[in-house]
Amino acid sequence: MNLITEHNINTSAAPAHAHIFVAVAMPSPSPSTFSKDYKTVQLHRTSHLTLNAFAHKFRATRECVYTMYVKTGSIIKGGTDSKITVTLSDVKAREVRVPKLKAWGIMGHNHNYLERGNLDAFSGRGPCIDTPVCRLNLTSDGSGSHHGWYCDYVEVTSTGPHKSCSQTFFYVDQWLARDIGPYNLTVVLDGCHRAQYARCGSRFSVGNNANKLSSAS
Repeated sequence: MNLITEHNINTSAAPAHAHIFVAVAMPSPSPSTFSKDYKTVQLHRTSHLTLNAFAHKFRATRECVYTMYVKTGSIIKGGTDSKITVTLSDVKAREVRVPKLKAWGIMGHNHNYLERGNLDAFSGRGPCIDTPVCRLNLTSDGSGSHHGWYCDYVEVTSTGPHKSCSQTFFYVDQWLARDIGPYNLTVVLDGCHRAQYARCGSRFSVGNNANKLSSAS
């Protein structure tokens, strides 16, 4: 009689604390012999597809959705062709990094992002961090026919499982360029020292006009 054997299955995508048991009954010489040696057992065949779906669902519940509205200034040559990287952080220095902002674009394949005067929308999933998002890093790689970019503001909304919606307004009001002051391809706005005073459900503002924006919200 062939005993019940292990079935090789890829469990690398499953969480470490999840215990997955898979049993496959091998053909026995006869039903009567099998019934004498074993009690009635109901076996469930678990496919790779089922495990992958389970792992995906587990990972998804650990992620949050981030939506960003990015306003490019109306100043002459304010738009850019460069790749823009965005990093969002919380008070514990945990980060959500978007290596290529345009890859998160939700305004259609033919839309030209980060052009002069545009208000562009971006959205994607990333690891959940504390709210409010209190630090923004914008970095340009300086590529393209016109690398300079004038960013007016970035509005960030985050939400996720068992998390209330949080909104942060980063008032940038600065060039990211080599040939225009402040002659830097990176801008960082950090309001994490004030994050503990943020009111639940209200918009948290960071930047030169933070006080004005907070009073207007």
